Amino acid sequence: MRSADLGLMLSLDVLLEEANVTRAASRLAISQPALSAQLARLRELFGDPLLVPASTGRGMVATPRALAMKGALHTALANLQALTDGPPAFDPQESKRSFRIVADDNAAIMVGAGLVARARDLGALDIRIACLHPNGRPICERLESGEADLALGSGLDAGEGLIRRSLFEDRFVTAQRKGHPRGDHPLDLDGYCRCDHLIVSAEGGFTGTVDRLLYEAGRHRRVTVSVQNYALVPEMLVRSDLLCTLPSRFLDLYADRLDLFETPIAQPRFVLAAFWHARVHEDPANVWLRERLFEVVGPSGPA
Repeated sequence: MRSADLGLMLSLDVLLEEANVTRAASRLAISQPALSAQLARLRELFGDPLLVPASTGRGMVATPRALAMKGALHTALANLQALTDGPPAFDPQESKRSFRIVADDNAAIMVGAGLVARARDLGALDIRIACLHPNGRPICERLESGEADLALGSGLDAGEGLIRRSLFEDRFVTAQRKGHPRGDHPLDLDGYCRCDHLIVSAEGGFTGTVDRLLYEAGRHRRVTVSVQNYALVPEMLVRSDLLCTLPSRFLDLYADRLDLFETPIAQPRFVLAAFWHARVHEDPANVWLRERLFEVVGPSGPA
């Protein structure tokens, strides 16, 4: 439809509602002769009088053709107005939205649990949050397609079309059970390499970043247990004499059951970040989700 025709449709909608040229012209902020001219063009466009003078001499009466289109015309114009007004407001207390967040176990435990609690504290009782494992399709594709709303990770490539925001910085420490036979003195490299170790590996492998660093230093440790889930680590440690090197913010959660030590091999710190696609950057629901995430993390890490 041409812009001129759209203007005519707007005028017709008001004319049908008011059934009076004078009142309709006032609402449209145009002169009565200008609106009468538009009505003449509408009659020509539809091949129908549309509105005819009432027998009482006051106002006008819609023809059957005009009455048939009145509801559909008003709905169509309202829908068009809604498109130009922007997305509807997001009410978390009324929404039944399901959000999907790609996150490994560490991020899900460190951030996801707090995010769920924060949403419920705010009365978003019908909102559902799913944590998806990062394995599978590339993160950028999952965010672009809408399969996921948000991704959390430390080694993710932002990729084209993705927006990144750092959440917090973390480092690695080593944990053992309380009452470990080696004692609770600080770890040195020899003692570290003598112990048996547990690692978390998505592939079920027995080597990781620490092993590569040890190899570069001409050293080796014994990795005897590999798990794919961070949540298994605390229970595995308290029931064995294994050591495990993981992010400090995760292990700090279990400091009442585990002793934590500086790892005697230098490792780079890392940053946990949030990623989302540019297409949902202004979406009210996604904005709400990200704002709650940033509240949970705070300026110095998870609350």
